[in-house]
Amino acid sequence: MKNILVTGCAGFIGSNFIPYFLDKYPEYNLINLDLLTYAGDLKNLKEVEDHPRYKFIKGDICNRELVEFIFSEYDIQGVIHFAAESHVDNSIKNPGIFVQTNVNGTFTLIDVAYKKWMRSPFVHNEKYKASRFHHISTDEVYGTLGDTGLFSEETPYAPNSPYSASKASSDMIVRSYRHTYGMNTVITNCSNNYGPKQHNEKLIPTIIKKALANEPIPIYGDGKNIRDWLYVLDHCKGIDLVYHTGKAGEVYNIGGRNERDNLYIVNKICEILDVKVPAKKSYKDLITFVEDRAGHDRRYAIDATKIETELGWRADENFESGIVKTVEWYLLKFQAHTK
Repeated sequence: MKNILVTGCAGFIGSNFIPYFLDKYPEYNLINLDLLTYAGDLKNLKEVEDHPRYKFIKGDICNRELVEFIFSEYDIQGVIHFAAESHVDNSIKNPGIFVQTNVNGTFTLIDVAYKKWMRSPFVHNEKYKASRFHHISTDEVYGTLGDTGLFSEETPYAPNSPYSASKASSDMIVRSYRHTYGMNTVITNCSNNYGPKQHNEKLIPTIIKKALANEPIPIYGDGKNIRDWLYVLDHCKGIDLVYHTGKAGEVYNIGGRNERDNLYIVNKICEILDVKVPAKKSYKDLITFVEDRAGHDRRYAIDATKIETELGWRADENFESGIVKTVEWYLLKFQAHTK
């Protein structure tokens, strides 16, 4: 059995990843370290809370003493690092927390891993020769695109928010541990995820929740900001592939090839709700435009050619199939709360 430390997995992506990973790999024990801030919720992991190969530890990735204890106590042989402050609006209001968690926390994790797994630069302890540090990042580190073009692994970093700047910084720390110490690291940069278990503050859950409550559905600016949408389970499969078969030191971009603007998203969700939960008027009548977010990037889109050609990854869901599954999941969640 191999013990793998996963961080921040009471959040959206991680809580989808853990059940998938436990089911697929009976030879792994997963130790989940999560501080349970506003974005983490143990209800997201209800289906695995009693799983014999899963352990939850409440704690901060910045707490070096705790991280060292976990590496020692559980003999950690791999890290998949999801934990991050990730809400852009919050990073504009309070950037310090983002620097602390995303930069200092990533440094603490990888430095402890280095000291556990390696005797000196480029010399592994025999037992940990295959130990890998997988850092989960975002396409926002690349900045914004014009009407054409895609982010590739060679795109220069140009983060525009405190959130994306903190993630870019954490990517650079991981990169430096590869080049300076010879650590076995991989980085994945993903596009906008959507699907079950996402925090209610995010765009798609907000649209659904506001519509069901018959409240104005807020859309920033003119609604024409474009994102490349990736169904969360497709992202989990990409992480799995990179962790197991990605080349050490490489970066892989995971994108859904599903560019949609926010207007399309909100209209599509309203159309689905009009069929599934019909009201007196179309939910589209609730769409309201609000003042744009400060420094709001116009367009993100990922070129996933590298992971597709080198590792054979493909997204199983297109946006139209994934959004129906997503709306159905939130209908069950939100309607259960109102009963």
